[in-house]
Amino acid sequence: MVSTRFSLEGKVALVTGGSRGIGQATALAFAEAGADVVVTSRKLPDLELVAEDIRGLGRKSIAVAAHIGRMDQIQGLVDTVVAEFGRIDVLVNNAGTSVVWMPALELEERAWDSIMNLNLKGLFFLSQAVARVMKEHGGGSIINISSVDGLKPEVNNSAYNISKAGVVMATRTMAREWAQYSIRVNCIAPGFIHTRLMDSRWEVDPENRAVIDSKILLEGVAQPDVLVGAMLYLASDASAYQTGQTIAVDGGYMLT
Repeated sequence: MVSTRFSLEGKVALVTGGSRGIGQATALAFAEAGADVVVTSRKLPDLELVAEDIRGLGRKSIAVAAHIGRMDQIQGLVDTVVAEFGRIDVLVNNAGTSVVWMPALELEERAWDSIMNLNLKGLFFLSQAVARVMKEHGGGSIINISSVDGLKPEVNNSAYNISKAGVVMATRTMAREWAQYSIRVNCIAPGFIHTRLMDSRWEVDPENRAVIDSKILLEGVAQPDVLVGAMLYLASDASAYQTGQTIAVDGGYMLT
């Protein structure tokens, strides 16, 4: 049984990048805590499986295909959620990408734009659209997903590092402006988590995986569900007096 303080009973949550990994784990945890959950990403079939699992937990859920990096798809996503549920209480900006792994001297504009459009621009404008809804319904909680790479830059990952550092400042900026509407905005900076994106990188660079493992003080590279506790805290009334903060969930990586 979830403590009342951490309960999401009666809440509506929207989770981007919700078809797998961190987004999937978050969506299911929110449903277990009592929320109705909308999951979105680019591919509907994968999303439908997550939505079905949420409904299996006794909560309402819909899957909405949308590319957060495309500005023309953001308002339609928000309108769909509001039409179905009437409100949005929690937004998790989890969708993100890193399409290249190369020295900064070799980075091309096209790769830069692809990363920034999803990781930072899309995050901001989806938050803006959702905040307008939250403002009309008495507030809410926005949780942005940054990365330890936004706090401690990783070599050969420049655009991703910069985008995730931008997420930290976007969090502080939105929190500062939207507190007057009872909208809390906080950030989680995950360490190295087993996701399709991360694991595919290590397939081509296994030596990097060994180096990373050696720098994590606790259990090494972790599964997505290690983030669930922080997600529930920031989504629920347990964090009612917290805004503008970034929590690193990294197994001690930032200490090395």
